[in-house]
Amino acid sequence: MSTELIPLVATIIALGVAAQVLADRLQVPSVLFLVIAGIAVGPEVLGIVTLETFGGAETLSGIVGLSVAIIVFEGAFHLKLPKLREAPGAAIRLTTLGAAISLVGTALAVRFILGAGWDMSFLIGSLLVATGPTVITPIMNIVPVRNRVAAALETEGVVNDVTAAILAIVVFEFVNNPRLTELQIAEEFVIRLGIGVVFGLFVAAVVWYLLRHVELSRGNAPQNARLIVLAGALVAYGGADFVRGEAGIAAVATAGMVLGNANLPYEEEIEAFKGDVTLVVLSFVFIALAALLSFENLVQLGVAGLLVVALVALVIRPLGVFLSTRGGRYTTAERTFMSAVGPRGIIPASVATLFAVQLQGAGMDDAASLLVGVVFLVILLTVVIEGGFARHIAQALDVIPMRVIIVGGGTVGRALAERLEDRGENVVLVEADEQMVERARNEGFTVHNGDGTDTEELRAAGAENARIVVAATGDDDVNLLVAQLADSKFDVDTIIARANNPDNVDAFEDLGVRTVSSSMATAWGIDNIIERPALANWMTEIGRAGDVQEVEVTSEDIVGKTIDEIDEELPNGAIIGLVGREGESEVPSGDFTLQHGDHLTFLGRKDAVREALEWCHPHD
Repeated sequence: MSTELIPLVATIIALGVAAQVLADRLQVPSVLFLVIAGIAVGPEVLGIVTLETFGGAETLSGIVGLSVAIIVFEGAFHLKLPKLREAPGAAIRLTTLGAAISLVGTALAVRFILGAGWDMSFLIGSLLVATGPTVITPIMNIVPVRNRVAAALETEGVVNDVTAAILAIVVFEFVNNPRLTELQIAEEFVIRLGIGVVFGLFVAAVVWYLLRHVELSRGNAPQNARLIVLAGALVAYGGADFVRGEAGIAAVATAGMVLGNANLPYEEEIEAFKGDVTLVVLSFVFIALAALLSFENLVQLGVAGLLVVALVALVIRPLGVFLSTRGGRYTTAERTFMSAVGPRGIIPASVATLFAVQLQGAGMDDAASLLVGVVFLVILLTVVIEGGFARHIAQALDVIPMRVIIVGGGTVGRALAERLEDRGENVVLVEADEQMVERARNEGFTVHNGDGTDTEELRAAGAENARIVVAATGDDDVNLLVAQLADSKFDVDTIIARANNPDNVDAFEDLGVRTVSSSMATAWGIDNIIERPALANWMTEIGRAGDVQEVEVTSEDIVGKTIDEIDEELPNGAIIGLVGREGESEVPSGDFTLQHGDHLTFLGRKDAVREALEWCHPHD
């Protein structure tokens, strides 16, 4: 058996990696190709992978459980508090109000369209609450929407994975034992969630202590740190799940969120390692579960099944999103995009498979077929349609922020890209040197490998959708040519060139190119440190703790108001430093009255400055 299993597992992992590479190449979510690969090797097509391949449902359920634990931990680890602050209200409502709408709406659809009993209807509804990081994170990786949108969707995915898994287990107990009361069901849910949270906090505390206060080793400390974090995730899952079934998901989600915000040593190495492990695990699990898909179960649902999917995707999901994001900073286009991106993932598939086996063992074959059929039909269609066309939907709705193109992936270009990305900009580096490209990509930047002085290469990098183009190479001739191309070939708002030789600054500006002299910038920085050390220190932290941003006044709510009136409404931690009007800037007095088109310069805490920008210049 093992001699047959090993090459099959290797084949599945190889297909998964190929799917990931192909997805990156075509800029579509990898889950689309993972599902297709799974169906291809499954019993419905080639018949290479079947349930018996893994030694039966019990063995596969255990493998899937550990895999899901790693995936959920990875997603939770990346939920940083600064990112969560981008959309706190919406994230909370999506995981409460939105989840409740999804649960009840899906249950009603299954009940009245497919004629299922209330118990099976709510079991299917509880499973399909989950979107999950396995499907949302890959979409966010290739659809660079604004931080507030990504934060809300990713938080919803992680939290709803946990609640859906626990809720489904509780409802399934009611299916097996209809005499349970509503109070007992609620108690089971709270108990499982509580056990998971306690285990997660305990393991996170132990891991944090080990990494912070124990000398791991001198030569292999980063490697040991990675292994301790991975082991901690598995221990949290296994311990909580041993005490109470499905409490493990809550444990790894809790541990991941706590450790992800605990400022661990070697955090970058840990994130890179977990990302690689999760990539392999995600590939294996998605293909393995897709291989168990039975077309017969899907066909039996007929048109009624398609109608249920349509209601889930086109009515229930948008209703939950629009009610959860009302009164916030989201534009109608962003809310529509969030409505269109709700594919279901690993948790519904894995738990539904486990339930189906147990139902078949109890002689409830029809219930098992209905459960697997509906859940997998929703997963299949939402992943293929919503996942496969997510980028096209985003482009049609115009929710991808305008790009910042930086030509030159050297020290200056990468440093600038880091600061801009930290402020939520959609940055693409353009670099021709292969070593520079590899280095920039290793540091996590999006890089287009090409010659920035070539019009077609700039177009391929997204210059047609660029708000800013910066020529930041070490060659002044190249920078001048890039600036001229951006000005003559593309409709770019702001073009800036770096002048390495201060003697070239006047020549650049005579040609209408906004120029920054490297020599002068260095001199100004040194002068600031000498004469204005406090300001220099604060300016160094711009984009991290503090920020300075300029924005045009477009909101009718503040046109005609004085600076004093606006100060009362500004978020704490932000002040107006300058007001620009008709090319002139001044420090405004309290009775200065704002006009449409004025430019305000805000200083202060990063989150407060961003909130002030959105207030003065809301996106339509």
